[in-house]
Amino acid sequence: MQTVETQNNLNYLETVRSLVHEDWENVNRIIVKRLGSDVALVNQVAHHITHGGGKRLRPLTTLLAARACGYEKAKHIPAAAIIEFIHTATLLHDDVVDESGLRRGQETANAAFGNQASVLVGDFLYSRAFQMMVEIGEIEILDILADTTNTIAEGEVLQLMNCNNPDIKEENYLEIIYRKTAKLFEAATHCGAILANPDKSIQQNIRDYGRHLGSAFQLVDDALDYDSTTEELGKNIGDDLAEGKPTLPLIYAMEHGSAAERNMIREAIETGGTQNLTSIQIAIESSGGLQYTADCARKEVQLAIKNLDVLPKSKYKDGLRSLAMFAINRRF
Repeated sequence: MQTVETQNNLNYLETVRSLVHEDWENVNRIIVKRLGSDVALVNQVAHHITHGGGKRLRPLTTLLAARACGYEKAKHIPAAAIIEFIHTATLLHDDVVDESGLRRGQETANAAFGNQASVLVGDFLYSRAFQMMVEIGEIEILDILADTTNTIAEGEVLQLMNCNNPDIKEENYLEIIYRKTAKLFEAATHCGAILANPDKSIQQNIRDYGRHLGSAFQLVDDALDYDSTTEELGKNIGDDLAEGKPTLPLIYAMEHGSAAERNMIREAIETGGTQNLTSIQIAIESSGGLQYTADCARKEVQLAIKNLDVLPKSKYKDGLRSLAMFAINRRF
């Protein structure tokens, strides 16, 4: 059951989508069309994850960025679909690595179809994305997205290396979330700007907007894992802890909590144990871990919005600003 807050957020997001309504509908049509395969299992798994209630924020930023920069043609439509295919592929692979059973409030693809099918369909989506990049015929976009997929893969490996590591520092955590999450947001907005071909400095600003937006979203997500409900979050509360992921709320709580709290969190990270989840949530709150994570997210949103100053006034610029506010207003 959706909470009033969740429904309000969805309504807010729908208002932003309405700014690029025709573009949005065209992106969704391309996604459905290009997911098609002669292999039935590919269709089943792809349909399962792409119709699972995702917000499709990354392709939305591509559409808004292109229009905000004055783009009037149509290549931003397949570019946005490519971004969504890359994101979906990473989700399929992530859920296998994390052994996740719930995403977006429904059974994960690996839980429904098995790990092998999830990995292979993720590979299919990556390859389909690169086919479409070639069709667009923009070498700079191909270069950016090739680099982006490589960076995301490195981020996954970095996160794996640091699972069950209670000694990770904040700067290492920030590097991981840049590679795993913010990099694709950065690429999404950068591609939109490149198609419009504004001044290089404007492209840089729009790229940086995406990076800060992506960082804000991940920071909020990591806080929500300890300050939300399964219904609101769309996955099981405490999943990060169960997977031994030392996210910023935990890192801060270990640095500023009592010795007993520090030892409890350290043991939970090392073992992936959630038996003390409630006590850990209290420790995160009392130590200021949630507030600190919220403050970091707000700073990222402020930086994102500041980068929009280079754009002329338009409803699309307003949409990008609204997306940045949406990132933080989901909870804080």
